[in-house]
Amino acid sequence: MPEISRFYGIIIRMFFDDHNPPLFHVIYNEYRAEYEIKTLTPLVGSFTQTGTSACY
Repeated sequence: MPEISRFYGIIIRMFFDDHNPPLFHVIYNEYRAEYEIKTLTPLVGSFTQTGTSACY
């Protein structure tokens, strides 16, 4: 899976031809999540508050 970005230990990955809706994968230590690109709604998985606050 192509890596789009890496910061504060958070890895953002996205497939070119993934299923709908368009989404990106987030990996942070043992946590995995998928977020819809348009609304940033979490679709699958969980993420820590520490990881989420590092994004803002």
